[in-house]
Amino acid sequence: MAFEGLTQRLQQAFGKMRGKGKLTEEDVKLVMREVRMALLEADVNYKVVKDFVKRATERCVGQETLESLNTQQQIIKVVNEELTELMGGSNARLQYSSSPVTVFMLCGLQGAGKTTMSAKLANFLKKDGKHPLLVGCDIYRPAAIKQLQVVGSQVGVPVFERGTQDPVKTAQEAVEYARAHQFDVVILDTAGRLHIDEALMDELLKICQAVHPSEILLTIDAMTGQDAVNVASAFNDKLEITGVILTKLDGDTRGGAALSVRAVTGKPIKFAGMGEKLGDLELFHPERMASRILGMGDVMTLIEKAQENIEIDPEQATDMARRLKKADLTLDDFLTQMQQIKKMGPLSGIVKMLPGMSGIGDIDIPDDAMKVPEAIIRSMTPRERRYPDILNASRRRRIAAGSGTSVQQVNQLIRQFEEMKKQMKMVMNQSRGKRGRFRFPR
Repeated sequence: MAFEGLTQRLQQAFGKMRGKGKLTEEDVKLVMREVRMALLEADVNYKVVKDFVKRATERCVGQETLESLNTQQQIIKVVNEELTELMGGSNARLQYSSSPVTVFMLCGLQGAGKTTMSAKLANFLKKDGKHPLLVGCDIYRPAAIKQLQVVGSQVGVPVFERGTQDPVKTAQEAVEYARAHQFDVVILDTAGRLHIDEALMDELLKICQAVHPSEILLTIDAMTGQDAVNVASAFNDKLEITGVILTKLDGDTRGGAALSVRAVTGKPIKFAGMGEKLGDLELFHPERMASRILGMGDVMTLIEKAQENIEIDPEQATDMARRLKKADLTLDDFLTQMQQIKKMGPLSGIVKMLPGMSGIGDIDIPDDAMKVPEAIIRSMTPRERRYPDILNASRRRRIAAGSGTSVQQVNQLIRQFEEMKKQMKMVMNQSRGKRGRFRFPR
């Protein structure tokens, strides 16, 4: 995940305020010096860093801090709010046309991931109830249209293409085709170059003049740092882009592009590519990204992932809720939970959305980490899953042999399960105790 280095540096800076009683101007300057170095190391634009530190310092030494917060919390609160504002303040939604067909044009340099992002966006819109059409306007890169057809078929969205025909004419014909065949959104995958040149910009301008896109979305590779900001500025000067899509934000990148592009261009980041799969596209929420950067996790995105990927049977949920109250979980429940978590994506990404976990550096959690416990549970009989107390030594040897594991691994899983049940029982007892002691005021 991006920002890991920045997160660690910021947490170290804030840690210097731990135990301080009162916030002095010298304390603020000391911390802000560290914040400034952390942002510069993250490849954030120098002018952006300078303005950011100036605003945050003025707020910290002013009258805006709350007496209810300690010194460390006061600074974190201000930095969190300033980071959120730096990245746009709130999520910027796509703008749709009042006409029957809305046109979104994706542009950017070659290698930024426009073609894959076109399919990701189409998939996102399809889930939102739209009927998108992909259009191949890149006639220069070998197999670009073929690639679009492949990713389009993977998300179930058709591709309109006219081979090496003039891209301007192809875009016009695509809009007419969409209007005649009840497509409500047209996504143009335009050509890129290895660098910005006049021929590229002229072609993009002609497409804009021909089909009047509601959104001109610049696709930027977040791995390129400040170079991405320079690209954004150049495209914005020529085309007047409406928004930015950051790709590879899940990679080993310092995050400078995400923190600089909004301040430099004045245009919002609308989406973030968070993985290689065609479903790995997220709306960009500045407040959530700020929380991730500061190591406070991103619980809202985690909840949304769960809602999107986990199908809950109402009867099963009711039954589990009843047994949760009695701390009466079974190994079948344990297996169901593991299967649901797997649907939400890589485990390392899920862990880093938890509060306090985003700054711990690289977590090497293999995608098949749940295969062993799954194999062990599946090697048990239904009665053994329901009543693990009956698992004597001979049963455990049989389960180990059947799952291709060792008796030690079987024992470890049973211990983990029993510990989870014990913790659950403790929580439920404490909850019942608090309810029993509570009295409404008369």
